[in-house]
Amino acid sequence: MGLSTHVLDTVHGTPAAGMRVTLYETHGDVATLVRRFTLNADGRNPDGPLYDDASLKTGTYRLAFEVAAYFRARGVALPDPPFLDVVHIDFGVAHADQHYHVPLLCSPWSYSTYRGS
Repeated sequence: MGLSTHVLDTVHGTPAAGMRVTLYETHGDVATLVRRFTLNADGRNPDGPLYDDASLKTGTYRLAFEVAAYFRARGVALPDPPFLDVVHIDFGVAHADQHYHVPLLCSPWSYSTYRGS
């Protein structure tokens, strides 16, 4: 159970190792910082789940993925400003007793997400 994320770089066909991600709890227009982390070699949080089973609560959240900085660091030439800079995914947790996995598949020009398992 809990909350997790995973990022895949669709340009290079690899996990997005080194991408910076920020997790927020949201309440209307107010976003409260929970944690910042850098993805490991597998494109995941090196500390495991973002929330464990006991800590995840019903509510709304935001994950902010620093896509442009990641691709620049990988040597991809991006325009200024980039088409995608920081990708925000706002999502809700309706059942805190279930696992919420929020994957991101991204390039400098597109992204896709879904509720994973």
